[in-house]
Amino acid sequence: MDILSDKLLVETYKKAIELDLEDNFINIIKQEMRRRNLELPQTVLLYQIAQN
Repeated sequence: MDILSDKLLVETYKKAIELDLEDNFINIIKQEMRRRNLELPQTVLLYQIAQN
């Protein structure tokens, strides 16, 4: 995943949540974001809470 820029990684995460993609895929993205010390977007967190 080193090929993706930080910005593109965050956008990929947002889109994966929006499209309700597989949890495993989303977790891989989240792991990479943690490795890069990137924060999860607040809007996505609110969306996840609303879905539960």
